[in-house]
Amino acid sequence: MSAFVALEGVSHVYGGAGGTLAVEGLSLSVERGEFAAVVGPSGCGKSTLMKLATGLQFPFKGTIRIAGEAVTKPVKIAGMAFQAPTLLPWRTTLENLLLPLEIVQPHRSQLSRKKGEYVARAEKLLASVGLGGVSAKYPWELSGGMQMRASLCRALIHEPDLLMLDEPFAALDAFTREELWGVIRDLHAARRITVVLVTHDLREAVFLADRVFVMSARPGRILLERRVHFERPRDLEITYTPEFQAVAHELREHIHKARQ
Repeated sequence: MSAFVALEGVSHVYGGAGGTLAVEGLSLSVERGEFAAVVGPSGCGKSTLMKLATGLQFPFKGTIRIAGEAVTKPVKIAGMAFQAPTLLPWRTTLENLLLPLEIVQPHRSQLSRKKGEYVARAEKLLASVGLGGVSAKYPWELSGGMQMRASLCRALIHEPDLLMLDEPFAALDAFTREELWGVIRDLHAARRITVVLVTHDLREAVFLADRVFVMSARPGRILLERRVHFERPRDLEITYTPEFQAVAHELREHIHKARQ
């Protein structure tokens, strides 16, 4: 059975011929329903990987397939969340959640007819991440953590098969960040959605992922694939155990070598 997310021998350059080689010979595969994390030195091409896998950019070499289909345009079955929530300030929380449905087919052509159903879906999503009752509030009325929860809901509103997370918790304080680890852990468990997380936080990667991929310094490629064997569901207390810290330390050593 082929992988749900598959990058094979992918190379990508910024700035045209003679420009910056961001990734080279990058190969990676993620199974359906798996939670994968990608870590590595700053500037190693982690965010480039995300853009390539979702069809926001295209490589000059190699192949990318999502759900068995070659990526030749933006991937409709993917939802994305970034470090900045990027909620539109003139829209309420509910209106921000509904935005992807105004763009992505077949929802776009059904939105007027099924508005009540979509609103109910949005309200249910908000409640599932502890944001019940905030649908009428504007982004500036929400805390940073609440904005990120809303951003996650927006990425999930069209019920994607693939969720791509590009350092979504990096700008948050430690307590809010750990709280949101629990939110995304529970969303993954409930929906069995395929998740690819790019992060600099090794505790985050080990806590959330089934497998962690370590990238080299630029031009990025996969140096190591580390399976995480801790049973699910995982409680935050596991992050303080010697076994957990040993895995995080092992990954840190690989990244340190990659930077040299």
